Amino acid sequence: MDLVRPDALYRQLATAIRGDIQAGEYPPGALLPSESALSERYGVSRPTVRQALAALRTEGLVIVRRGKGSFVRDAATGPTVTLDRAIVRSAGHYADPHGEWSQVEEPTAYRTTTDTTTGPALGMDEGEAAFGCDRLISHGPTGTRAMVRMVIPFATADAAGLGNDPVRPQAELYAALEAAGQRLTWHESVTARMPTPDETTALQLPEGTPVLIIRRITGGNSGPLLLEETRTGAEAAQADYVITPQGRPAGRKPRAAKD
Repeated sequence: MDLVRPDALYRQLATAIRGDIQAGEYPPGALLPSESALSERYGVSRPTVRQALAALRTEGLVIVRRGKGSFVRDAATGPTVTLDRAIVRSAGHYADPHGEWSQVEEPTAYRTTTDTTTGPALGMDEGEAAFGCDRLISHGPTGTRAMVRMVIPFATADAAGLGNDPVRPQAELYAALEAAGQRLTWHESVTARMPTPDETTALQLPEGTPVLIIRRITGGNSGPLLLEETRTGAEAAQADYVITPQGRPAGRKPRAAKD
């Protein structure tokens, strides 16, 4: 391998290994040679190999399986869990969306305040009082983990008569809000990013795996009522939605077609 010294050596090595992967020398799912073998093959030190593999993990091209080594990510392997985001209501009751999921540990309920993310989402200022609850759950058939966070403003809890302990299962909470006279609506957004160290540990994510973030805002008669956020490994899960037509907001004109 011809190395150009002005460029970072580990980046050049990462480029060389990436090229070998794309050329099919290391096919999807293949175990890469050990650090010492790569060091000998490319004529670089083991720390340089380690940095190059870390860069490829960040790209998502390589994953590490503890005790086994570094593997080429198999892009053909689809998600193992489908998160059904439909809200089902039958005979006056809301269905439990986590039927195949179980708690990994007891939920953590606490008092908190809105921040720069939760405040705007809930139509509140930063620093306003709210209840919070964090859950870590596991999908029984596959072992995929998810972190679920709920933020309930004090005003929502008071209006629904939920008292000082408003944190409860999703279906029960929706029913309580509806019983209090709220006409419920929902809006979701989906994003992805690289996980924090705590998320990597809690969700047991392979290195280089992004975290999928689904944020749901439950609205009522006069605005947002609560926020629910689900985080899970983007490689293992996909979100499934039922799409229904909506009326165009008043005053909004359809876009003109372009040639």
